[in-house]
This record gives sequence, C-alpha cells and structure tokens, in this order.
Amino acid sequence: MEFRLLGTVSVDTRTGPLPLGPAKRRSLLAALLLSANTPVPVARLTDSLWGEEPPPRARGVIQGHVSRLRALLTGAEAQAYGVELLTLGDAYVLRVPETLLDYQRFEELLMLARQQRSANDTVRMLDEALSLWQGPPLGGAFTEGPLQAAAHTLEESRLATVEELARAYGNLGEHHRAASVLRAEAVAHPMRESLAAALILALYRAGRQSEALDWFHRTRRLLADELGIDPGHELADAYALILRGDPRPGPAPAGGSDADPPGAVRSGTGPAAEPGAAAAAGPPRVPTAHSHSVLPHPTDLLPRAPRGFHGRTTELAALTRAAAGEAPVCLVTGPAGVGKTSLALQWAHHSPAAFPDGRLFADLRGFSETGEPALIDVLREFLLALGVAPRRVPESVSAAAALFRSLTDRRRLLVVLDNARDSATVRALLPGGTDCVTLVTSRNRLEGLIASDAARPVPLGTLEPQDGTALLAGVLGEERILAEPVAARRLAELCGGLPLALRVTAARLAGRPQWTLAGLADELADERGRLTFLDVDDTGVSAALRLTVQQLPADAVRQLARLGHHPGGHFDPHTCAALAGTDPVAAAAALERLGSAHLVTETAPGRWVLHDLVRLYARGLDPDSGAEALISVLDHYIATALAAADTAEPGGEPCFVLPEDFRPAAVRDFADRAAAMHWLAAERDDLARAAVAARGARLHDRAWRIILLQWPQVVWRVRDSWAPLLELALDSARAQQDLYAESRVLNLLGWVLTEEGRTSEALTLLERSPGLARRAGDRLGEATALINLAVVQAGQGELDRALEGCGRAVALAQEEKDRHTEMLGLQHLARLQLVAHRPGDALESARTALALGPEHEEAARRSLLLAVSGEARLALGDEEEGVLLLDRAAEEAERAGYDEGAVRALEVLLRVSPRADHRTRHAQALGRLTDGG
Repeated sequence: MEFRLLGTVSVDTRTGPLPLGPAKRRSLLAALLLSANTPVPVARLTDSLWGEEPPPRARGVIQGHVSRLRALLTGAEAQAYGVELLTLGDAYVLRVPETLLDYQRFEELLMLARQQRSANDTVRMLDEALSLWQGPPLGGAFTEGPLQAAAHTLEESRLATVEELARAYGNLGEHHRAASVLRAEAVAHPMRESLAAALILALYRAGRQSEALDWFHRTRRLLADELGIDPGHELADAYALILRGDPRPGPAPAGGSDADPPGAVRSGTGPAAEPGAAAAAGPPRVPTAHSHSVLPHPTDLLPRAPRGFHGRTTELAALTRAAAGEAPVCLVTGPAGVGKTSLALQWAHHSPAAFPDGRLFADLRGFSETGEPALIDVLREFLLALGVAPRRVPESVSAAAALFRSLTDRRRLLVVLDNARDSATVRALLPGGTDCVTLVTSRNRLEGLIASDAARPVPLGTLEPQDGTALLAGVLGEERILAEPVAARRLAELCGGLPLALRVTAARLAGRPQWTLAGLADELADERGRLTFLDVDDTGVSAALRLTVQQLPADAVRQLARLGHHPGGHFDPHTCAALAGTDPVAAAAALERLGSAHLVTETAPGRWVLHDLVRLYARGLDPDSGAEALISVLDHYIATALAAADTAEPGGEPCFVLPEDFRPAAVRDFADRAAAMHWLAAERDDLARAAVAARGARLHDRAWRIILLQWPQVVWRVRDSWAPLLELALDSARAQQDLYAESRVLNLLGWVLTEEGRTSEALTLLERSPGLARRAGDRLGEATALINLAVVQAGQGELDRALEGCGRAVALAQEEKDRHTEMLGLQHLARLQLVAHRPGDALESARTALALGPEHEEAARRSLLLAVSGEARLALGDEEEGVLLLDRAAEEAERAGYDEGAVRALEVLLRVSPRADHRTRHAQALGRLTDGG
C-alpha cells in the first residue's frame, strides 16, 4: 500500500488504486496525510476544504467523507500495513507508517543524497527521489488555503532538488546533462532566477556560450517586462563569469563558488596554498609574535552526538535547506525539553566534510540557574580554537568579535550557539565568512535575529507517537516495548511527545525492571501527580519549565498561572483577560511574551493553545486561584455567547437573565451574523468543556446557560450531534430546580430529537415543557414549547391537536408582543394548514408572518415562508404566482447557503415547472448537501 501526494492524490494497493471519489474527499485525504499521525481538528479540515466560506453542513459532509475513506481503507486491508483512520474527540488522525508516504520517502532520499561522498551516488539518490513525482503535487484535490500552501511547499522542494541534481552532474563534469535537466524546469518556471542562473552556468561549462548568453538576456527581458526589476545577484554573477571568460572546469570544485575570482582562497591556509605561490614568494613565512598563528588542522568543539535520537526527518531536512544559503543563520526554536540541542548536534555531526575548517560550539546557558557565560569568555575559547595565541586575544568584546569575524572570513566553518536567550548575544558571535553556517537554538523566537540577520527559523514541535515509542525503545530495548505496545504508545501520548519527558519516563522504567509500562501509564494518567513522575534527580519537565518561567515578567507569569485553570483547549486575548482580570490589550501582550518563550503556541491568528504538561505546570503556579479563574472564564463565555446570539438572531428573545453573582468581562464585538456564527462554531468544543467544568464545580446556573446560548448554531446545524450536550444542560437545570431553565432546555432538546428522527423520545420531553413554562411564568417559552410539540404531533398523525397547539402559541406571542416568536409560530401554523388541505388559511398565515419580519430576519425562515406561500398558491390554482414565489424561496435559500431550503423549494418547482435551469439548480443544491461541493 502506498499513499501518494506527489502527483494525483491517490492510494495504491496490490489490486490497483482505491476509488477515492470526488475532489473534496481527495482534499480531505491530502489534509490528513500532510499531518499524518497527528490529530487534525475538524475546524482545520473545514479550512482546508472550503476556506473562509464553509457550507452550513460542513461538519456532516466531513463525517461522511471520513466514513467513506474508512470503509475504503478497511476494504483494502489497510490495518495490516499499520494504517488506521481514527476519530479523537473533535479531530481525526490518519495513522500511517512514514514508509508508505511518498513525500516522506522523497525527503528521506534527499537527506541520504546529501550525505553521500560520491557524486555518482548523489546523482542516483536524487534521480530516485525525483522519480517519485508523477505530476503537480496534490493533483485532483482543491488546492486552496492550507492545501495550496502545502502544494507550493512541495513544488518548491522538487525544484530545489532538480537544482541539486544539476549541481551533482556538474561535479561529475556532465554539464550537458545538467543543462538538459534544468532546461525543462526553466521553461516551466521562467521567473525562477536560481533555475535560470544554474542553466546559464551549465550551458557555459558545456561549451555553449552563445546559448548561455541568449538565455540570460531572455530572462532579463522577462523580469523587466513582467516585474519591472533587474536580475538578482545570482543571475548577474553568472553573467559576469561568462563575460570575464573564466575557465570552464570539468567537475565543479568541491567548495568553490562561481562568483570567486580566479585563484581565490577558500580556506584559511593562506596564499601558499595556491600552486606556484611558494616559489614566487620565497619560503613559507613563519608566524611571529605580531602575527596570529592558525592551526593547520580543523578544530572541533562539538559535544558528542546525541544517543537514542529518533525521528525529526522533516526538521533535519529543513535545517539542510536553511543552511544552503549565503552566510546562513539557522534558528532552531521550541519549548523547554523538546530536543533542540539534540537536533542541532545530530545535524552538526551528520556531515563533517561540509565544514573542512572546523566546528565550534558554545553553550550560552540562556536558561540556566548558573547564569550566562561572559561574551569575552566565549570569544576567547573560539579564538584559541582557531589558533590565536593566548596573549594575542583582545580584552574587549568588540575587538575580540572583530578578530573572530576576520579569521572566519575565508573559511567554511560551523558555529553552534546553544541555548541563546536573546538576539544581541548571538550577533556578537556570528562569524564573518559567507561560507560559514551558524546554528542557534533557543526557547525564545529571537525575532530580532530574524529581522537583522535574516535568520531562518526551524520551529521544533513535539514528537509523533511512533517516534516517542522508538525513543523509549532506545533506552528500554525493543523487547520491553513489543511486550506492551499499547501501553508504550499511551506513555508517549501522556508525555505529550516531549523528548525530555520521554527520557525521564524511560529512566524511571530502566531502573525498575519489575515495573510494567501499563502501570506507569496509569500513574501518569492522574494529572495531579504527572509532573512529579516526570522529574528524576536534577532533570525533569518541571525544572526545565521553571528556568523558562523565571525569566518572564510578573504579568506574563500571572497570565500563565491563570491559563492553567482554563477548562478549554484554545484561548484568545478576551478569554485570557477574563482569566487574569485584565483587559484584552494587556492579555495579548502577555500572550506574545509567552509565545516568544514557547510556553503557548499560536495555532491561528489570535488563537492559542497550551501543551498539556505546560498546563499542569502553570496550574501549580497559583493553585488557589482555580475557582475564581473558572467562574471568570465561564462568565466571559456567557457574555460573549449572548453577544453572538444577539448578533446572529437580532429579533430573538433573550434566553434568560444573567446569574445574580455574574462577573462582567470584556466581550468581543461581532460585525455581523456570519462573524457571530463563526465564533459559535469555532468555540463549540471549548464551550462544551466549559459547561462540563461548570457542572463538575456545581456551578449549574452557568452550565445550562453556556449550552443554551448556542441555540443559533443548534438551529442552523440541527443534525450535528447536539443531544448529549443538551442532556447535560437538562441535568444542570434539574439539579438547580430551575423550572424556567428546564423548560427552555426541553424545548431545544425535543426539537433536536425530532430532527434526528427520535420522535417518541421528543414527544415525551416536549409534552412536559409547556406546563413547566407556565409554572415558571415563561409565556414565550410556553409558546415555543407548543410549536415544537405541534411539529411532533403532526408527524404522529395528530394534526388537529398540532393545529390547536400552534394556534395557542401564536396567540401567546401576540399577547407578549414578541414578533420573532409570533413569526415562528405562524411559519409552522402555515405548514400545518397546508398539510390539512387549507391552502387559503396557509397563505394568510404566511403573509402575516412575512409582514412581521424585518428585512434582516433570518433568510432561512423567509425562504420557508415563501415556499409555503408558493405551495398554497399552487393548491389554489394560481400556478404562475406559485412558481414565482417558489423561485424566490429557492433564490433566498441559495444566497444564504441554506441548501435544505433550496432543495425543498426546487423539488416542488420541478413538479410543476420542469425547466432545465430548475433541474440544474436542484442538482447543484443536492450535490452541496451530499458532497459538500
């Protein structure tokens, strides 16, 4: 079995490719494969498939596609290959060995190619890597938004590989083949200057000077005409080389650059290294007391390579790409314990031949209790390693840094600066040579270094579960892991993929052979003691986090402590402000500080998450504030959900009064209904977690309110599994003995059950609701209950009782002068009258309802009322007016994205007016419902 993204998205099996079906399903598969072995939230899948305008039933469409994919994989016996498509809460994860992913094999072959000493072997590896490509990446999928970015990244990697292959041919002296490889890509990508420059040099070296010059001028004219720019330095350097008439070599020099003048020195060996230089200049000069002596062999200050290193193929490849530029500064960033130093050393040890002049290393101890070393001490160690006599090392930092830059100007050197706290420290230690590579690790983002020195960030996240279990196996042995594979994976997940936590866990188990992996997993499952189990001797997660936190300002520490008590998975500045008792501006500033220290992660603009182990540590910073923080964030959610409901349904009646001890907080503004509905959809899971936390803390008055306030989203996506959450709200309402709340929840729950086809359960609940509302003095709640009950009664064949109840509901709403509820009652009454063969009454009820609704009234309700009016007109024999009304109903539904209403109106239209455009619109709306297209 093989999963392909490098070309058309496909799954190859022994019996042929799987029939994946529509493009949306391929897009879903591509999104899951690009994050293979990592849970992908439904919200991210929605963005990948539809961008900013998902259809109303996007979640249901995704569920349908997932179900079909799962069936296809099961039919192909995918589990035998270690492939599973699982549901994890509100996310899906496609577990698949990396060896089955073509893009992972591509990256692995690239890495192997770069490790080869033989140019022939490099060519073979790169050829094999490029043979995996069968067309443009993510073919057959909708490449918009995140998928478009992923496709662009993959294509960039392919083009860079083509350029590497051409260089490898050049090293073999096969310049004609290099030109052949490059020409096809240069034609397809005429604006890519690196391709044009490489092709020009290959043609020149192959003795085709006129072709090379012609290609340069063609590219120069294209850049001027299309972009209004001159050629960049790479293209200009290639042109200058041809004009100078530099010799055309056979194999390209191993470390040289075409931009160097003839005879340029590439290492620190001095002028005598050039052929004939010693004879011309006399005997080699002996260093004197006034010259800086240089060791004749490269120095190496690197610590030993890390043991038990696993995974990180993508990050190692990213480092290699980042190090390929001119005087590159590569910046590995990530949270404490994620393995930044191990990654840096693994990469640094991988290709010693790439740095013939040496490798330097300094631990800057930016996050250590012992404090940072003085810059002059670090520079002194570097200068001594480069051969400077001790008494010739300058005493000032500026002079020592200048000497260091001078000595490294013509060298190919690697400088590893580990645990840097800030950008200023790093800048003083940067080498001077354009062929030197600087590799920096830090818990901070060091954005200043990115701005001033074009540092190329390589963010480091947590390990995937399979790499985590491999790390455990490296310490404990394969036999112990294979004996308890499920427990091993659970340990990796409980450690949150954090290498430091995994190593501490492995150390505990290694010293206790009588312990089982399952036993330790059970211990770690208890959040109260998890961090204690992840500390051993002077090493552990808590210690690492403490060193990061102690460098933060007080306001950021306070914010982090309060975030530990947040019941949800995500948070924004408004939520943080509520937790910490500040304002959104101050909260946003604190989040930026925490994000820079990799204590929180921004998953989308203004949307942040905490790693599980950081959350547990944060909770311990201020354990006594948990109850206060919970109430604050619950009230924030209530206030924000109220604002969202008011914006989404401006004519609707407020669900309730606020709790007596309600704590007001800063509430975001919603520009329109779409923004409000988007917030309700995006926060659904966190609102559910908040309600569960409220119920656990016996804050029942908050629990049912948070759930009930989501009613606009419930109504819009009624078949989206709302029943369990509403049942929780019902339990809280009853626990509080609040008749008003119980009636309101019963109304909504009963309607949801009706739409799910569970009519007998709905009837049982809804029959109780009107009486509860009357006892609570909630007349509008009684009207809503009667409407919902009437819908169920009509479905059970009790049409007379349904008509009577709906009529009473309309009368109650009129008495209370509530136009919104009256319009709702009239809408259902009109539909019931139509079913009862009373089209005149139905038309009158619909007309009255439409007259009540302002222009901003919900489009779905207007569409339904227009459809009823159209059907009534048809029943009265006025076909022309009926067709017009039904067409208007369909148009309003289509504009609002209400596909169910469009399908319903168009189905009636087709029975009396089977026009081609009606058939087309019906098919399109039905397709959107069934396929999500």
